[in-house]
Parts: sequence; C-alpha cells; structure tokens
Amino acid sequence: MDTHVDEYHCFHKDENGEEILPSSTAVSFPESKVDNLKCAEAYPMSGGHGPTSYSNNSHYQGEGVNAAKHLIREAIAKNICLKQLSSLKTYHVADLGCSVGPNTFAVVDNIIGAVEQEVVRLGAVMDFQVSFNDHVANDFNTLFASLPPNKPGRRYFAAGVPGSFHGRLFPEESLHFVHSSYAVHWLSRVPDEVKDDKSPAWNKGKILSVGAKREVEEAYAAQFAKDMEVFLQARAEEVAAAGLIALILPYNKGSVYVQQAMFSRVFRVLELTLNDMALKGRLDEKKVNEFNLPMYLPSTTELQKLVDRNGSFSIKNMQPLASSTKGYISSKLADAHQYSLSVRAPMEGIMSQYFGGREAVDEIFDRYVEIAEENLDFLSQSASLTEDLFVLLKRKP
Repeated sequence: MDTHVDEYHCFHKDENGEEILPSSTAVSFPESKVDNLKCAEAYPMSGGHGPTSYSNNSHYQGEGVNAAKHLIREAIAKNICLKQLSSLKTYHVADLGCSVGPNTFAVVDNIIGAVEQEVVRLGAVMDFQVSFNDHVANDFNTLFASLPPNKPGRRYFAAGVPGSFHGRLFPEESLHFVHSSYAVHWLSRVPDEVKDDKSPAWNKGKILSVGAKREVEEAYAAQFAKDMEVFLQARAEEVAAAGLIALILPYNKGSVYVQQAMFSRVFRVLELTLNDMALKGRLDEKKVNEFNLPMYLPSTTELQKLVDRNGSFSIKNMQPLASSTKGYISSKLADAHQYSLSVRAPMEGIMSQYFGGREAVDEIFDRYVEIAEENLDFLSQSASLTEDLFVLLKRKP
C-alpha cells in the first residue's frame, strides 16, 4: 500500500459556496432543565504523567490557551457586569472538558487574575470557586494531584464535576464564567450512518468528515448542531445573566484551508496508518472501515446560526486565534515520534476501547511513526497555518 499522503479533494457547500447548517436538527427541551444526554460517550484523554499522557503531550493546546490569555482578560475588562460583581460573595468559574492539566490551571489563573483586578477597583472582597469538569472516566486523581497548593499559590476553592457537558451540570444561574478549550468540537457520538455500509454516508476508509463525501459531511454537521444546541441550552440555564462563556476550538476556515491545516494532516496520517494495517491483516478491515472519530470542525457561519437559534447569548467576539503554531511545531514536533504522541494522547482512550487495549494502540502508533517519517514534508507544511477560533458569548438578561 502507498502510504504517502494524497490531498483531500471534497467538502460540502451550498449553491452560494456557504457551509450548510442542517435545518432538521432542531431539538426541543423541557422548560426547566436539560438532562445529560444519555447517548453521550466518554472519550477521556490519556491520564497520568507517563510518556504518552495528555499532561505531557498537550503542548499544542497549551499554545492556544496561551494565545487566548489577552483575549480573555480583555473580554472580562470590557464585558463583566460591575453591578453584579459588587453584589457577589463568590465568583464561580467552570472549565468544561478540563482533562488532567496543566493547561486548565493556567486558564483559571488567568480568568481569576482578570476578575480580581475588577474586584480591587470596586474595593470588594470575594471568594472564587472553580469547578473542573470532564467525563466520569477522566483521570481526576492526576488532575487534583497536580492542583497548585492552596493560598497564596492558589486563590480559589476547587471542585471536580464529572459528567458530559452535553447536558446540565450545575444549578440554575450559578456560573459567572465558563471556559472550554479544545472540547466542544468533540461530538457526543459518531453518527450511525457513517458506520453503516448500506448508508450513502458510509465513510469507508476515512476517520473524519474532512475531505469526505457530502453525505458524510452532512451527517457530522447534523450531529454537531444537535450537540451544540444541547450545550448552549444547558449553559443558558446554568450561567447567570451577564455571565461569560469563552470557547477555543479548531474550526473550518474553508475547505482548502482546513484540509491543509495541522489538525487534518496529523489525522490523515492516522487514517493512512489504520488502512495500511488493515490491508496487511494487522487490524480487522471491517473494524477499520467502521471506525470514525467523534470530532467535527464547524465554520463560523454554523456557530453563528446555532447561537442565534438558541437566543440566550450574544456573540461579543469571534476571531481566529493567532497562536504561535509555527514555533511550536519546529520545537516540539520536529520528528515523527512527537507527531505520534500529539495524536495518541487525546486518542488513546477511544482507540484502546475500540481496537482492543493498550497493546493494539502501541502497535498502531509504532506504525504511525513509520508513516509519519515518510510524510514529514507533508506534516511540516501545516506549520504556518492557524486553525483555531476564539469565541466569546455573553448571557442575555
């Protein structure tokens, strides 16, 4: 099998070249609450502090978080409600999809630092509560073992909140700032039709919707829309009036662009790896053909329409995140092994569950390294591309 990368070749659009937000994904909710989606599946990052752990291989995500620091501080300075702030005894921050650190700690320190400046201006005194949320399968032991020591090093009370953010997690109007980075592009489930060999949306030989046929793209887009509607409705009930939500996520800046960006290229190599191993009998071909990753990169148009459809939030900022990706790649991903670790850390849980344990994952990523070595030029060409988006939402009164 030729394991050199060919470029992706298709991406769905409407007749005007705009990305289509499915119109058949409207979800109705009870007036008082949104239950946690029963179908939401858990995709924990690799836990612990070992060589393949997320804590040691989330440099890319850390670069994005670092690049967004000034945007978050600016967002708080411009949008925080001083009248509300002056009346609070406790300011409640939640990081959704926190994983195991260390990025989540940098995030909450930055948020609290910015809010503290406003508190000082008011001459007020208050406590800070931080809720770290992720799936129940997340390695919370590693997370809390890594928690900075209490005052003066840590300026907040900490709590873990296990559960899917595709549903309610907190009491009504109890949150003042919600953050989520590199999490909301994860779907609650892979669309059934992309795994069905009798469906027009069967995604044979591919693992994402990027570069796939129109039916696959539409299935993924519909699932994302459904999940995001649930996410927004749950947050609408949990976030107090004038509260803020900051999101960082990879996004679709355009079909050609997204196919060339780093996100797509590293997973294109994983796709090649799985197909090569199936061809050689090292993995079951049927399982490979049915394996799809539960991730979707939305466009700004899709996000805008979903926020507007929900109606509870105003968009205060939506802009590309100019992270130092180029420098990060040259320093952190200089070889094929590092590329493999950057993919394995977030994918080990789902792949181990699907392909049969740690031994199978070891074999897959050993082969990934070999194929990445054959395609280093292809991978390095994404170094100058920025593919992440910063979104700031404010809860309407």
